[in-house]
Amino acid sequence: MFHRFMSYLQEIVIRAMRHYNRFDFPSDFAWGTGTSAYQVEGAWDKDGKGESIWDRFSHTPGKVKDGDTGDFACDHYYRYPDDLLLAKKLNLNSYRFSISWPRVQPDGRGEFNPKGLDFYDRVIDECLKNGITPFVTLYHWDLPQALEDIGGWGNRDVCKYFAVYAAKCVERYGDRVKFWTTFNEPWCTSFLGYENGYHAPGKKDVQLAARVAHNLLLAHGMAAIAMRTAAAKPIDVGIVLNLSITEPMNAGDANDCNLAETAWRRECGAYLDPLFRGTYPADHAAKIGDLHDDDLKVINQKLDFLGINFYSRNLVSKSEIKHPLPNSSYTDMGWEVTPWSLRTLLTRIYNEYDKPKLYVTENGASYDDTVDADGRIVDTKRLDYIRAHVKEVALTIKSGVPIHGYFAWSLMDNFEWAEGYSRRFGIVHVDFATQKRTVKDSGRWFAETANRNRVCLN
Repeated sequence: MFHRFMSYLQEIVIRAMRHYNRFDFPSDFAWGTGTSAYQVEGAWDKDGKGESIWDRFSHTPGKVKDGDTGDFACDHYYRYPDDLLLAKKLNLNSYRFSISWPRVQPDGRGEFNPKGLDFYDRVIDECLKNGITPFVTLYHWDLPQALEDIGGWGNRDVCKYFAVYAAKCVERYGDRVKFWTTFNEPWCTSFLGYENGYHAPGKKDVQLAARVAHNLLLAHGMAAIAMRTAAAKPIDVGIVLNLSITEPMNAGDANDCNLAETAWRRECGAYLDPLFRGTYPADHAAKIGDLHDDDLKVINQKLDFLGINFYSRNLVSKSEIKHPLPNSSYTDMGWEVTPWSLRTLLTRIYNEYDKPKLYVTENGASYDDTVDADGRIVDTKRLDYIRAHVKEVALTIKSGVPIHGYFAWSLMDNFEWAEGYSRRFGIVHVDFATQKRTVKDSGRWFAETANRNRVCLN
């Protein structure tokens, strides 16, 4: 009798611990994945679409690994109904995608392309048909080549053209789309595209890159004004930044801590300060070279939300840092896996920038996948990566910092920019020869978690 009682008591304790370690997300939490137009659509020259800087860049020998291009990609332009049905089957209630500017306005100014506009009507309607909330990004790196030919983002006039394009999209789709992102990762556009040449348009000019970074923020502000003016019903306007927390190699070393703080102000403050405070960090304005009196006022528009794309931390030290770090793991991109840093980053932004509405708009990992004989893809490392970061989001919310959604990157394997098709981030595997989609184990876990709206923290 005593042993039976003790067994019963043990079961009660186990159940209690499970309940204690269980975290239920808010009922309106956004569970989603993301894609971008150039990475998945293909159909690069169909139905009146104009040339983008990524079309030009990928067609230039030596720019993309293995000579890959996004000409065909995931054939999403034609397969989007099946892909969105797949997103529904994964229990996703949100989908983040971008509009290709040259698809809807081939030259970036002047006439709009009816067939391009119609395509995104169909995508949005398909989202709603499947109970999926569309989160639309207006710029995910595919600038019309015609605008690059007049200076690209280094030309302030392009900011005005972007505002016109943004207003047109809101006029067209604002009756069905509430959540709008102006730019995805302006740092990537400015640094990778205009400073080190790794991305399109492949420029290498430090001063130009600083001006581009400023003009992107200026275009964001101008677009936000134009979008709200054009909207027939309330919309939420935000921006998505790829930010990382910089941590000292030695937390007890004052010099390392100072270096980490300096890096935060330089790398994150350069975007967060103008957006939220209407200022630039000390000495930053001098780098721009073409700062007009009202620019910061234009940039400092009300943000309805801020999207954070996070993959790994940065690390600094007065001493040499040797990689790989002992006891650290890395993705195939060479990025250290540091899920705890996501909570640190979200908490700092929330506390220092007047409690903005935050979403994790990208988070994921690239690893090689193997397809088993039975067709199953056991991507344990990716599953562990996503699960660890989802837990950190849960812990962030539990600590009192509201996070409103988590978007895994990416819905499916796709064209990974300068790495071509050699890197896979999808929770759905794509056989690029046949275009067959196969849900990976990470996708199955994500679907189950989204369905339960719950995660176990132990």
